[in-house]
Amino acid sequence: MSDDTKQPEIADGEDPGLSKAASGDQPPAKEAATGQADAEKTITLGEAMAKVAAAKEAASAAPAAPKPPIKKKEEGPKPVDASTHPLVERLKSKLNGGVLEASEFLGQLSVRIEGSQIVTACDFLRSDPATAFNYLTDVTCVHLPDRTEAPFDIVYNLYSIPQNERVRLKVATTAEQGAESVCAVWPAANWMEREVYDLFGIDFKNHPDLRRLLLPPDWEGHPMRKDYPLEFIENEWTAKHLPEMTDVQKEQLEQRRGYGLEILSVPQERMMRELFQGDKEVMPKDK
Repeated sequence: MSDDTKQPEIADGEDPGLSKAASGDQPPAKEAATGQADAEKTITLGEAMAKVAAAKEAASAAPAAPKPPIKKKEEGPKPVDASTHPLVERLKSKLNGGVLEASEFLGQLSVRIEGSQIVTACDFLRSDPATAFNYLTDVTCVHLPDRTEAPFDIVYNLYSIPQNERVRLKVATTAEQGAESVCAVWPAANWMEREVYDLFGIDFKNHPDLRRLLLPPDWEGHPMRKDYPLEFIENEWTAKHLPEMTDVQKEQLEQRRGYGLEILSVPQERMMRELFQGDKEVMPKDK
């Protein structure tokens, strides 16, 4: 027999099984562990798929549970009728039909007065010891363009120092009709009514000195009206008082408008500063 066909000799004391493992006849322990892990994963996946199938079958067999109703958003407080308020009752007894409506919102009393009786109402509230609204907090205006018959509400905010109470009076009117001045009741209404006249264009009859307060006398329009443009406008006053802009400055202004940067330092603001620094009187001072 040749040497190639000879079996390897086993040394004395050597285990024949160990010799076969060393020669590669038996798989390594690592490969056996990997096979066992794969088998466990297959079993786990099968169990999970069975549970999902059972859940779907149960869901399809049972009727769907009704969805919970959508909770409506809680409504905020609303004005309530205040026609029986003690102060409103006193005004009704004095004005004889001059109180048109009254409402209360979060403890704030508002009374709408007929325009021709606003002076009588204010004088009564100031002079009556039971009310003593001796402090005129503010006179302002609200523009309501959709209310075509009377698009302006003149608002009088009164405060009683002794009683620590407030009341708001409202008069609906037009720009031409205006309202009676209450300067005879509260002298502090002078500048307040001038401001409303300047910014809203409301005429106050019997005002001692009704003229613009914040804008130049020859300014066009009333900026606090809802229909007044928000951006810079060219009008007779700007053409008369502001230097003519060059083509470059006009282009820069258009670029600022395109990017929404007009609220920044535009050329017109710098021109106004130059006018004031040059001692040019833009708005005549009150004498």
